[in-house]
Amino acid sequence: MIDASDLLLFAHAVDSGGFAAAARRLNLPKSTLSKRLATLEARLGARLVQRNSRSFVLTELGREVYEHARAVLIEVEGAEAAVRRRLAEPSGTVRLTAAIPTVQALAPHLPRLAATYPKLRLVVHASDRFVDLIQEGFDIAVRSHFAPLPDSELVQRRVRSQPILLVAAPGYLAERGTPAQPADLAEHDGLLVAPAAGAWRLRDGAGTEAVAVPRCRMVADESTVLLQAATAGLGIVPLPERLCRVHLDRGALTQVLPGWTAGEVTTTILTPARRGLLPAVRTVVEFLAECAD
Repeated sequence: MIDASDLLLFAHAVDSGGFAAAARRLNLPKSTLSKRLATLEARLGARLVQRNSRSFVLTELGREVYEHARAVLIEVEGAEAAVRRRLAEPSGTVRLTAAIPTVQALAPHLPRLAATYPKLRLVVHASDRFVDLIQEGFDIAVRSHFAPLPDSELVQRRVRSQPILLVAAPGYLAERGTPAQPADLAEHDGLLVAPAAGAWRLRDGAGTEAVAVPRCRMVADESTVLLQAATAGLGIVPLPERLCRVHLDRGALTQVLPGWTAGEVTTTILTPARRGLLPAVRTVVEFLAECAD
């Protein structure tokens, strides 16, 4: 049986165009390569290269053997690359900031990230205020937004968009009635994110738009507070679908005006340009994007 290493050296010699270039590339004596090729030819019982001091030309059989040798070289290089990737396991500290509801949604997934990459130390900062990544030293921000984010020096990766649904507790609707059209919302209690957010801009599947102004029953700038208020029967609230989906599926909430949505919320991952190139940061970004799917 031929020596696989002789095949590899033969492939390197052919790729380099001769023994001299291959010797420099592999940091081996030229004589060693010549002897190994001679050994390979002896074991095969055939000449693979027509060579002299000025030329290095493959024979017809040599071209065929080279194709096999090249395939072996590719597999070896692939194995080496896999080992290098494994040895370059993400490590170090990655600082992540996100709004409180986003962190709560990520919480079930983060232990898997820690278990997969034990050398990685993730620092999570939950805050609904605007965080300046560069000034405050964060590597990643996950932001949910209704309008496109402004251009900046941050790298933006949009990972998900979802509709905003109007929802309410079944008990509330049983007591107050179920709205049949946007205008009916004027007779209902609304749970608002801000005092100035009392007008809901709605759109149906055909693109028809309507503005509804419910009665303000409660104001809170935190989505989970509004979610709990809705499940308690205090009124109707617009919420991102993913935030209220579990409650809808188990019947704790009912979608109001199911043919209409109150806009769309987009989730974007942001990283400072240079920090985003670090293996640990890239790993966390890919993990977060996977969780958002």
